[in-house]
Amino acid sequence: MSDRIPIQKAKKLITVSERNLQNAATRLLPKHNKLVSTEVEYLRRVLPDKATQVEIDEKVLAVRKLPWSELVAD
Repeated sequence: MSDRIPIQKAKKLITVSERNLQNAATRLLPKHNKLVSTEVEYLRRVLPDKATQVEIDEKVLAVRKLPWSELVAD
């Protein structure tokens, strides 16, 4: 057995833009995979300017389960 230490990559931060959010939605959501403008606005409010792909993916998956009133609330 070799005593290898697993190397962890630094989490790369990417810009939270509409294009990156739509790309994540296309990749993750099975059908009706385009985000509507209200969903995009909500995601841009709750995510920082830069986030990891994992953080973006989690929020994109969660946004479809949220009540509409929470998406449009200030």
